[in-house]
Amino acid sequence: MGLRPDLNETLARARADLRMGVPVGLTGGGQTVLVASAETLSEARLYELRALGPLDLALTGRRAATLKARAYNDGVARVVVPEEAQLSWVQDLADPADDLANPMKGPLQTRRGGSAVLHRLALQLCKGARLLPAALVVGVSADKVTTEGLLLINAAEAAPLLDALPELDHVVSARVPLRAAENARLHIYRPKDGSEEHYAIEIGRPDRARPVLARLHSACFTGDLLGSLKCDCGPQLNAALAQMGQEGAGVLLYLQQEGRGIGLANKMRAYALQDQGFDTVEANHRLGFEDDERDFRLGAQILEQLGFSSVRLMTNNPAKMQMMESCGIAVADRVPLKVGETPFNSRYLAVKAAKSGHLL
Repeated sequence: MGLRPDLNETLARARADLRMGVPVGLTGGGQTVLVASAETLSEARLYELRALGPLDLALTGRRAATLKARAYNDGVARVVVPEEAQLSWVQDLADPADDLANPMKGPLQTRRGGSAVLHRLALQLCKGARLLPAALVVGVSADKVTTEGLLLINAAEAAPLLDALPELDHVVSARVPLRAAENARLHIYRPKDGSEEHYAIEIGRPDRARPVLARLHSACFTGDLLGSLKCDCGPQLNAALAQMGQEGAGVLLYLQQEGRGIGLANKMRAYALQDQGFDTVEANHRLGFEDDERDFRLGAQILEQLGFSSVRLMTNNPAKMQMMESCGIAVADRVPLKVGETPFNSRYLAVKAAKSGHLL
């Protein structure tokens, strides 16, 4: 391989480029395009992209439904960008913040027929970069991409890698005495795809031959660190560690999947939409995301690396149990974790039960 970056490394660079507003080239099916994040695009780069040819704005089916735009290609809408469209028009379609104040954004023309493989890949990259899932797409020659010094990614090679579970490397373990348990160790795991590190907090020395008391906890900056009353995350984290401390053994997996996998900035966008009257699921859909974008396979991989094959899972979410079982981690028991309800999150919890199947 030499010094040349492999595909995983190239995809990590592509996500970083999109976050900084730099276009990325995608090629496949006899077509090459430049894609750019609608969220981070500048006026100058919009001008340059428009000069290359007709522009599409790729949106997810969820966001398209909000805008009453047709998604002809299996959940991907290719909205035609008018020649006179300004950056504000593009970003208003990408971001629902002002939908209620300015509801008339159409009628929108969307393309039908042809392949949307590259558009779909562009949206995956935006999601992986924790950006709004909206991307400008313009057809170009491969020579144009390389001449401009931009990354060029082969879609056929990249798509399976983006769908696959990233392999985790164990980095280090060390003793970290906690209030809940002085006999705790922290294990650090680093994904090979360049995404955020994940952590395992091991309490005591659990018997690997028996089901371990375990929790898959998604990072929540507002709840875990700030004590937010809009969710039950902080109380769940503390209650889980406390029970493990009382029993003398357990493992808590702290997964960097903020906001059900959409990132902190998008979670705050969802909160702002909730202030407008939408519930948590509706807010995610208006942003262009699914109900839950997390990948619980990461938790199963860490448990396996730690030597566990069965768990007593502390959760109210049946989807976590199903994912553990499908990944070969037996769920011997579900341990309910009903804590942290407040007047500020009672509707949020009710929606999780009604729409996401949580056992509350």
